[in-house]
Amino acid sequence: MIEQKTSLNEEQAVLIGLVHQKQTETQTTEYLSELAFLAETAGAVTRKTFMQKLPHPDSKTFVGKGKLQEIAEYIKAKGINLAIFDDELTGSQINNITEVLGVKTIDRSDLILDIFASRAKTAQAKVQVELAQYQYLLPRLKGMWKHLERQGGGIGSRGPGETEIETDRRIIKEKISLLRKRLGEIDKQAFTQRKERGEYIRIALVGYTNVGKSTIMSVLSKADVFAENKLFATLETTTRKVVYEQTPFLLSDTVGFIRKLPHHLVESFKTTLDEVREADCLLHVVDISHPTYEDQMGVVNKTLQEIGAFDKPIFTIFNKMDLYEKKVFDPWLDDEVKQDLLQQLSDRWNHETNNSCIFISATERMNIDGLRQTILDKVKKLYEERYPYLTKFY
Repeated sequence: MIEQKTSLNEEQAVLIGLVHQKQTETQTTEYLSELAFLAETAGAVTRKTFMQKLPHPDSKTFVGKGKLQEIAEYIKAKGINLAIFDDELTGSQINNITEVLGVKTIDRSDLILDIFASRAKTAQAKVQVELAQYQYLLPRLKGMWKHLERQGGGIGSRGPGETEIETDRRIIKEKISLLRKRLGEIDKQAFTQRKERGEYIRIALVGYTNVGKSTIMSVLSKADVFAENKLFATLETTTRKVVYEQTPFLLSDTVGFIRKLPHHLVESFKTTLDEVREADCLLHVVDISHPTYEDQMGVVNKTLQEIGAFDKPIFTIFNKMDLYEKKVFDPWLDDEVKQDLLQQLSDRWNHETNNSCIFISATERMNIDGLRQTILDKVKKLYEERYPYLTKFY
């Protein structure tokens, strides 16, 4: 896979979103905030966001011509060199927009694919991302050719699409076929590796990106697992053997989900998501301090349904309670009132999850012992159901 390095100082971006019949202004504002975080993760500095209200996206330029001209004037005045749209663009839209703006134009899917490309380290992840990139590019070839021809390096340029031969439809189809074959071989290897793990109970951490799964993984397994305050810090599934009170089980940290996750990316990462599908129990980690954490929970549940894993036992971990309390409670709030509000929060979610949730802070080690005990109880119960004739689970 082709990867072209770029200077982060060159990446000055504007973000563009649309309020339309299926998306409210509040939602668009939240999505643009998340898009800014995605851009930061990719190495860009967001200089300004633009938002327009239209009944539906313009078929030629996504936003109206007047708004597009306003964006073009700002870009020229401020020396911007990257425009990022929050929704998927067609090849012809990208070409039309680029002609007006005069700078590289990408959409949310392209940005996410770029982040995945920059973070893919293993052979499996690189093949998965490259396949998704070619599948994204193929239907856009006709409209994007001129755009790609003059495009330089940087965000949205990592991977396929930089040379004339790569943009030939026949060659890309052949490349997709070869990548699928290679991914099939990797699938077989991964399946064999999972079979060799024996009959251990398998627990998988799932959740929206950047909710603290890797931090929880480190705390529970007492192993160093990469974690940072950026989106998609984890691409490859990390699995550790954990033993609590002589009871062993396998704990896996998986790639985070996000709104508008490119469909091709989900398809390409099938092998990685098999860890979720084949787990005995899912731990759904939620960043309760996030203002739209309930929407994020909905995105995760929808994705689990799409990959056929929503019917598994799911236990919800509400993480970052320390940040939640700082954001929600005023310093002068009476302790008794504070405890009452926390109890109401607990009662609500225990009711909605059928008493299958816990509130913690992984970074502050808040209620971690309670989480470990809960996991141990669940693992023992799963062993008892699977091997009712055994008295010990090791």
